[in-house]
Amino acid sequence: MEVRVRATGAVMLEDELRRWLHATGGPSYDTLTPEVMAAIHVDPVLEGPQPSAGRYQTVFRNGVELIGRDWFTKYSLADMGDEAKAAHDAAQAKSIRDDRNKRLADCDWTQLSDAPGDKWSWAVYRQSLRDITSQPGFPWEVTWPTKP
Repeated sequence: MEVRVRATGAVMLEDELRRWLHATGGPSYDTLTPEVMAAIHVDPVLEGPQPSAGRYQTVFRNGVELIGRDWFTKYSLADMGDEAKAAHDAAQAKSIRDDRNKRLADCDWTQLSDAPGDKWSWAVYRQSLRDITSQPGFPWEVTWPTKP
């Protein structure tokens, strides 16, 4: 649990609060109840809402804010730099390729000489999987082919 010290505005974890109280000669406690928090003049910091990030944005914690009578974590958005965008695109492309490779492996059996079913339909499906990377919008917009 995080708390905010009323006198200083410092935000700390409960373990840090215990050490701080010990170092400053403050009281010790077994359980951090609302009564104990009132007595040592700290407020709980509740989890605040996080904004929805766009494809090339990241969410980061940006302090705490008072909403009504409660303190909440505050989150903000930041745009990614060019290197981070490229890394994000590469990770998405790898994820799609990994998914594609699993789908291919799952139907390898269809290409055996004694496999049941329509080999041509399976071959077309498998080629469509291989062509995923050349779809417009890859790696973010992918239309998966339907199994025969």
